[in-house]
Amino acid sequence: SSTSRGLGDVYKRQALLVVSKDTKSAVDASYIAATMQAALDDWDMVTPKLEELYNRLNNGKVEGSFALNFSDLDAPLPRCYQYLDGACYLSHIQRNRAARGDSLPADILDAPLIYQGISHGYMAWNDPIKLPDENHGIDFEAEIAAITGDVPIGVSSIEATTHIKLFVLLNDISLRSLIPAELKRSFGFLTGKPSSSLGPIAVTPDELGDLWDEKLVSGKMNCWVRGEKFGSLESGEGTPFDYGDAIAHVAITRTFEPGTIIALGTVSNEDETLGCGCIGEQRALEIINEGSPKTDLLKFGDSVKIDHQDYDGNSIFGVIDQKVEPLG
Repeated sequence: SSTSRGLGDVYKRQALLVVSKDTKSAVDASYIAATMQAALDDWDMVTPKLEELYNRLNNGKVEGSFALNFSDLDAPLPRCYQYLDGACYLSHIQRNRAARGDSLPADILDAPLIYQGISHGYMAWNDPIKLPDENHGIDFEAEIAAITGDVPIGVSSIEATTHIKLFVLLNDISLRSLIPAELKRSFGFLTGKPSSSLGPIAVTPDELGDLWDEKLVSGKMNCWVRGEKFGSLESGEGTPFDYGDAIAHVAITRTFEPGTIIALGTVSNEDETLGCGCIGEQRALEIINEGSPKTDLLKFGDSVKIDHQDYDGNSIFGVIDQKVEPLG
C-alpha cells in the first residue's frame, strides 16, 4: 500500500492505495480506510477487505484500477505517533567509533542503541532534501523500518514481531557537522537529525516471503551517491538485534500506538568490499585505513538513491531517489 498525493489530473488529495504485486497498477482503497493511519488504527477489521481488493487487483478483476505513476506517491505514512531508530549493525558502530578513537562500549550486546526522532514531516521518495546550510554535513542512511500496530508494554522480543504490520524503506537523514556537539552534551540527537524520507510502498510482512524470517528482512540494500554505486549490502546480517529485540527494548516502559515507525539503523556489513549505507561510515573507513576522509558529504545539487532488492533484482519497496537543495 501507499499514499497518493495526486490521483490523475482531475483531483488531488491524500488517499490510501492498494498496489499490485508487480507495482504496475493500483486502486483507490480509501473507501475501506481513508489513510494509512486509519487502516493501522483498525487493522484487524480492514485487513481482510484490503487483501480481497489486492487479490482482485492482481487478477485484473477490479474496477477503477489505473497504471501506477510513482510521481504521484507521497510517503506511505507522512506523520506517525512515534519514530524510533537504532544503531544495531555492529560494523557501523565500530567503524564510526574507531574513526574518532573510541572502542565499542562494554555493554554493546546488552541492549540495542535506539533514539527517538522526528515523527512528522516524512518526505516522499522523490522530494528534494531542502536544508538551510550544506556545511551542516548532510548525509543519508539506508534503512528498513517496521510500522507497528498496538504494542503492549512489557512485550517479549519473540511476541513483538507479531505486532509489525508493514515494512518500508527509510532514508534517515543526518547532519554530521551538528551531531558531535549534541552527543557531547549527553542529551542525544536534536538538530542533527532533520526529517527523514520513506520509500513509496509499504509492504506487509507476508509479501516478503523468505526475505522475512520473523526477525530480520534479508535482501540487497543498494545505494548510489552522486550517480555512482556506493554500496550493495545484505540487510539480513550484521546485527545481533532484530526487530523484536528493538521493539521489546523500547516497550520495557511504554506502549506503542498504531503507526509507530521503528528501524534498526544504517545497514552495514563487516565485508568492506560491499560498500556502505551512509557516507559517514565510508569516511570512517577512510580515516581508519588511510588516515583521513576522502569522500565528501552531500552538497547542494548532489543526489542519493536507495533501492532494497530481492536476490532476483526486484525492487521491494520502490526506490528513494532524492536531490539535495537549498531551503527557500
